[in-house]
Amino acid sequence: MSITAERKAALIKEYATTEGDTGSPEVQVAILTERINNLTEHFKDHKKDNHSRRGLLTLVSSRRSLLDYLKKKDEGRYTKLINGLGIRR
Repeated sequence: MSITAERKAALIKEYATTEGDTGSPEVQVAILTERINNLTEHFKDHKKDNHSRRGLLTLVSSRRSLLDYLKKKDEGRYTKLINGLGIRR
């Protein structure tokens, strides 16, 4: 369910705005999206795992807040990010 260190490093490298950037909204949303996708796959086999489902809802809510912030600050970056991650909105 969690992401590997290599995958996380690859996401950071791909979506970082500057060298060593780990806290920008783009990086945070990319990592949250990866975790959400992993949990979604998990629920295909474990339909009754309601404890993890609550965690999934928390992740989705957190990602939504970050996306709203990014859209308010810079709509171009927001559009580029959701197109790159394949998030529909």
